Amino acid sequence: MSNYANLPAPSPEGGMNRYLQEIRKFPLLEPEEEYMLAKRWVDHQDTDAAHRMVTSHLRLAAKIAMGYRGYGLPQAEVISEANVGLMQAVKRFDPEKGFRLATYAMWWIRASIQEYILRSWSLVKLGTTSAQKKLFFNLRKAKARIGALEEGDMRPENVAKIANDLNVTEAEVISMNRRLSGGDASLNATVGSDGDTTTQWQDWLEDEDADQAEAYAEKDELESRREMLVEAMGVLNDREKDILMQRRLQDQPVTLEDLSGVYGVSRERIRQIEVRAFEKLQKRMTELARSKGMVPA
Repeated sequence: MSNYANLPAPSPEGGMNRYLQEIRKFPLLEPEEEYMLAKRWVDHQDTDAAHRMVTSHLRLAAKIAMGYRGYGLPQAEVISEANVGLMQAVKRFDPEKGFRLATYAMWWIRASIQEYILRSWSLVKLGTTSAQKKLFFNLRKAKARIGALEEGDMRPENVAKIANDLNVTEAEVISMNRRLSGGDASLNATVGSDGDTTTQWQDWLEDEDADQAEAYAEKDELESRREMLVEAMGVLNDREKDILMQRRLQDQPVTLEDLSGVYGVSRERIRQIEVRAFEKLQKRMTELARSKGMVPA
């Protein structure tokens, strides 16, 4: 999509408040309008239609990006990455699936931001396991939940609890906490010298060219699974989708009590709908994975 240059660009010079004010000028789309624009893009590759879908969701991208503060990275760059994810979502959005663009886009936005953060933090030699990535993105929240916000190393009992909650080793928790506490180190910062030669952080980074093929394969699989998830959501009715999204697909899940008030049913009924919706989603995901040859038939 070639319209990215025409989007408002967040920049430290312009100020974040100015950018946020600018993107508020773009109107939100009504469902029918969004559907017609999406059809124009899918059927005719109408870039003006795609541009309108992107600009109407810039506030969503910015809101999600704001949730990733605290990693020592420029907020303007995080928002820019969020916008790239939004554009990818618009490019792949199928209006015939029966859900709104925002529901689909938030997955691409978060994925784009997280990939950017992981690339930027390659300095700390992050592991590639799903548990370690989960630890990277959840350690701050886990510390906040148990009141372990002190600087430096955490107390042993707090380390043990977080390791248990996030299913990683205590050593990984300690190591990650020290890395995150280290702040926003520049790759060009001097770490030592040998005679007249100054050594910088970037000189210590590994050459990862040999791992590129595997990295691209993993990325393709991840994109396929995201698309399957969106497709699988089609087996749920509107209430099931909403409850599942609110309970399991948000950084801060909505309580059963709050949802019971929204839908006028008991907390237990909300819990039952959540569990049933998750089971239906899992079943459909398995069926799709088998049909695509991602798991044995």
